[in-house]
Amino acid sequence: MENPFIITGNIPEKYFCDRREESKKVIRTLSNGGNLCMISPRRMGKSKLVRFCYDKPEIADNYYTFYIDILHTSSLREFTYLFGQKVFETLNTKSRKAFMALVQGLRSINAKFGFDPITATPTFSLELGDISHPEFTLAEIFTSLEKADRPCIVAFDEFQQITKYPEENIEALLRSHIQHLSNVHFIFAGSERHLVTEMFLSSARPFYNSTSIMELHPISTEEYIPFVCKWFRAYERDIHKKDVLRIYGLFGGNTYYMQKTFHEAFINTSAGGVCTIDILRQTIDEILEEAGDGYRQILSRIPERQKELLYAIATEGKAQKIMSASFIRKYALTSSSAVQAASRKLMELDLLTMEDSSYYIPDILFRMYLQRLRESDILFLPLD
Repeated sequence: MENPFIITGNIPEKYFCDRREESKKVIRTLSNGGNLCMISPRRMGKSKLVRFCYDKPEIADNYYTFYIDILHTSSLREFTYLFGQKVFETLNTKSRKAFMALVQGLRSINAKFGFDPITATPTFSLELGDISHPEFTLAEIFTSLEKADRPCIVAFDEFQQITKYPEENIEALLRSHIQHLSNVHFIFAGSERHLVTEMFLSSARPFYNSTSIMELHPISTEEYIPFVCKWFRAYERDIHKKDVLRIYGLFGGNTYYMQKTFHEAFINTSAGGVCTIDILRQTIDEILEEAGDGYRQILSRIPERQKELLYAIATEGKAQKIMSASFIRKYALTSSSAVQAASRKLMELDLLTMEDSSYYIPDILFRMYLQRLRESDILFLPLD
């Protein structure tokens, strides 16, 4: 039996909830030769929306598309390696002509390629260290895409990561290439709002005023609640609207965690049955338990003062004035200087973020896990 709440891979259109206006804007912007900056909290559905648009005939039939998540890169070399690998692998399956042009164009590394004797084609068997001059290889990748026999769309997810590379002027380097491309269009997606907006809206930065801006907000309850109820009923199950709203409130409309919860709750509800609040509670406990090993490893690697601050901010949900005497007294923290140092490190690790003078843990499930360590059970948010 199909599970209508899909959490991995591409989502068929019938199971894709809303995002009609957003997908129209993405397709319209790109098909008219523009670039797009997409901003949203993590796991709000950026990558699913991009892939959904890639599958639309307007894009799929006319463009080569590439999606590169650079969250875990830490240098220009890693960025270039990952970008090159994705372009190499995609063109290898899409166009023999474009693929061979790419291979011949990558002069700085083409001597490093392996060779498949069966298909008589090069293979991407490079090691990271084989890219000795990433700025040259990067220029060659862009040039190859510019010369491709079909226009290209490149999506860089978590694009704010480039601001954390040790090399200087990475933004200027990328902008110097991108501004001259007419056959390649870009989606720059990011989840750290303060970093992304600064990159694209500050007149002092290279990418200033170079893209359309789109913020991805939670799907409205008017769209999401009927969507969930409809698909439970379609498979001879039922769920009450008020319980769907509880889950929506618990996760603040976060698309992935809601979808994950209903995916598992659908499995836990037998045909002809009702998905009750007890089933949902059990489901969330199971999801937290499943994620617990990873979260325990994270906590084991950070110092005590950082853990104490994480617990305090998790309890608050969103915390302001974390270096004030009252906040420090309330949570028995050491000192304002210790809090400042701990918050800086936690933000570098992406375990903490700040927006509109408020600090919060961006991973909602991690926040709930920390709360549960202090509580005996998950507490559902009260309904308005």
